[in-house]
Amino acid sequence: MAVRLVLDGESDLTVVAEAADGEEALVAVREKAPDVVLIDVRMPGRDGVSWTRELLALDRPPRVVVLTAFDSDALVLDALRAGALGFVLKHTPPDRIIDAVRTVANGEPALSPQATARLIAAATASGGPAAGGSVRAAARKRLSVLTRRELETARAIADGLGNPEIAERLGITVATVKAHTSSLFRKLEVDNRVRIALLVLDAEYPGPLP
Repeated sequence: MAVRLVLDGESDLTVVAEAADGEEALVAVREKAPDVVLIDVRMPGRDGVSWTRELLALDRPPRVVVLTAFDSDALVLDALRAGALGFVLKHTPPDRIIDAVRTVANGEPALSPQATARLIAAATASGGPAAGGSVRAAARKRLSVLTRRELETARAIADGLGNPEIAERLGITVATVKAHTSSLFRKLEVDNRVRIALLVLDAEYPGPLP
């Protein structure tokens, strides 16, 4: 497989197993305990998003990168909500796939530019996918513990801004942005910025904050 050749060519990366479907992937992950799993959306039987949920329910879950030829708003959001930390299209240059694996291994999200654009669009467009009433209410309840400045930081993260851009938008220092982001992780009980963006999206805060 071309992806294996790309990854095995790196001195700090080792492919410990390959699987033809989700069942084989579960067995391999239990036996090998890899740090990162690359999974396709289209698989024999069940889709890769549902298998992602299975993998992340294991006692020692890996970090998951969805590697697929398919790109759509629903697919990106489904994969991220299932717990994937990365979303990369198959036509992505090999060096960026390698970077995505390393980034996810370190616990940081790695999204292709297309996936990032779709997530931002969904979080900012008034016509974006609407959450159900119970999902919206639950998201707003979780966000209600934030200060207004923390909520503004969360919204800026959902807009896809990096720390310098957030600092400029809010008129604060980068150090303060980092402090707010750390507070968001703690108060919202999340471990990456994608989870923050999804909460803002589910709360349906696309316009002026309440």
